[in-house]
Amino acid sequence: MQGSQPTTANHRSAATRVALWTRGENELALVLPDDAPAALSTTGAAGTPAQPLVEILAVGHGRANANTRNTATAIGARLRVLGHDVTSSDGWTTVRVFQSDAVSGLHVTSHLRVREGARSLQAWTSVRNDGPAPLVLQAVSSLVIGRPVGMARVDETLSLEGHSEWVGENRWTFSGLAGQDGLVTLDLPAHQHQDARGARTLVSTGSWSSGRYNPSGVILAEVGPALAWQVEHNGAWRAELGVRLDSSDSDVLVLGLFGPTDDDHAWTRVLGVGESFETVPVSVAASDGWQEALAELTRHRRALRRDPRPPVIVFNDYMNTLMGDPTTAKLLPLVDAAGRAGAEYFCIDAGWYDDGGDWWDSVGLWEPSVSRFPDGGLRRVVDAIRAAGMVPGLWLEPEVVGVRSPLAQALPDAAFLQRHGVRITEHGRHLLDLRHRDVVKHLDEVVDRLVEDFGVGYFKLDYNVTPGAGTDRDADSPGDGLLQQNRAHLDWIDGVLARHPGLVIENCASGAMRADYALLSRLDLQSTSDQQNPLLYPPIAAGALAGIVPEQAANWAYPQPGMTDEEIVFTLCTGLAGRLYLSGKLHDMTPEQAALVADGVGLAKRWTSRLVESVPFWPLGLPTWTEPLVASGLRGADESLVVVWWRGTEATETNLDLPAGEVDIAYGPPDDGWHVTRNGDGPVRVRIPAGPQARVLRVRHTSKESI
Repeated sequence: MQGSQPTTANHRSAATRVALWTRGENELALVLPDDAPAALSTTGAAGTPAQPLVEILAVGHGRANANTRNTATAIGARLRVLGHDVTSSDGWTTVRVFQSDAVSGLHVTSHLRVREGARSLQAWTSVRNDGPAPLVLQAVSSLVIGRPVGMARVDETLSLEGHSEWVGENRWTFSGLAGQDGLVTLDLPAHQHQDARGARTLVSTGSWSSGRYNPSGVILAEVGPALAWQVEHNGAWRAELGVRLDSSDSDVLVLGLFGPTDDDHAWTRVLGVGESFETVPVSVAASDGWQEALAELTRHRRALRRDPRPPVIVFNDYMNTLMGDPTTAKLLPLVDAAGRAGAEYFCIDAGWYDDGGDWWDSVGLWEPSVSRFPDGGLRRVVDAIRAAGMVPGLWLEPEVVGVRSPLAQALPDAAFLQRHGVRITEHGRHLLDLRHRDVVKHLDEVVDRLVEDFGVGYFKLDYNVTPGAGTDRDADSPGDGLLQQNRAHLDWIDGVLARHPGLVIENCASGAMRADYALLSRLDLQSTSDQQNPLLYPPIAAGALAGIVPEQAANWAYPQPGMTDEEIVFTLCTGLAGRLYLSGKLHDMTPEQAALVADGVGLAKRWTSRLVESVPFWPLGLPTWTEPLVASGLRGADESLVVVWWRGTEATETNLDLPAGEVDIAYGPPDDGWHVTRNGDGPVRVRIPAGPQARVLRVRHTSKESI
């Protein structure tokens, strides 16, 4: 990192250049001109970059060039650099760039936190209105980069994007940017040197940050560099790719990362004189090749986590097991079986508060059911969990109140998200407004009571409905209200963890509809899906590793007594592809079946120390939804684990490009029909009998690798 002292405009040369990272052919630098906006410059780019570092769209100022993007804004083009400073602490170097716009009076600060010795950074933008009148913001970029993959042409560039849907998460697709539905060549210099007007966009709405698209992706050259990105927000966001012209009339690819915007999310913010606004944080990570860029982003995500703890084995009674119908009689045998299998935490999922009827629209008070736990109450069950050597956990959906709940009438209307004075209601639930003190007081009392009265050490926090554009109560716009709500949600979580630092908290929202690093920087694990069909889970589990660090990617394994040995191994392999998350009717299993489960749990425990430093890789590439052969790997320093799923019905064989070293089967049934061979350190040949079948392969590295 060049520069270590605060620098002002009076001390800058005509174009100060601050290297953020340089490694081999890969470089990212900050360019600070005297007569142009600050910008980022990547490998191979020369001169003043065409794309400013910051873009701001505001009513009355608009765009400098007509377009439907959020780049080429008038304020962004008018910004001029005042100075910058550089500070270092706790493994991060932070560069702040100060700019102003003389017309609007905005003062803009860009915050760039760079991991020392790495090729990744976290960024956000803060703006302050120093002008004479209020300003209506419509979009403020968190980070904008021109030429994100250097000098590669647009028609030589691809975008890796993750499509998401309930029980159909992590469907990653490579798309050529110059395809028929993308950024086709327009011969822009022939049109009075105007920029393109459109963009390729990924937009997520409401509070399901990964409900439509994963809040991350990769831009990659067909040969050469790649840049992985992510938006770290538990709400609405936008990522856009567009084309601009530089001074030599060359096409410049632009990546822009935003939180909520006016066009996409009904977001406007009235910034009064002297008031400030801060965008949501985003991150980028660079390397050569998309897998290496995702590995770098994995390391960056770990650096963002607060007080990470080693993963533990959690048994949850829901998936393909009790399915929201827990009782003392059903739970006690499961508790004993989960303890024998090696689980360390036992979570009682939905239904524990329900005294009969449909619990969906009656949630809110979070008091234990009397009818479900008639003899000794819920305390008898949690005592049994502790006696079996496990920590008790409970499911909560704290942000909603069912329309039949007494709390729906007890709380004032101001405690709920609203539009035009009417409570927002979705699927029989009202949505709480966490900006309201009565809401926070109620939720804090619930958590504190369950921790203190029952010794709960684990919460699964779910979120099964979303409020759409947001709330217009006490807000400049629905999108503004939603952004305030999203931030209040994070503040509430921070308060819970401050009071109960030992709590393990799972992030869940209808499976993985809110899998973002605003939440995952704080919480311990992320449910990767609600998918109940074990044959449909492999592409979800493999794809999850592109968006979630392995030790947080909690894949359900739900072995059942009615399964064959191969079926039990198949679902356990899915769990072992990331962080094993156990369920299933273990109490009805034969000793042989229980041993298969315990073997999988044992492998997960033995690999814990490697899991927390491993990076993902995909020997067969990221799978399509229907791909019969799926593989994903976790590469550690001395050993790698590779899960191979075969979803076809006939025998097959394949070659896998794995790290150098001896390969064996780390997990499978006793009578194994797989044949795994390798000549030297060449490709691994795998012959698989008629399926469906799965195995975990282990590679003992020839030499210790740097990960």
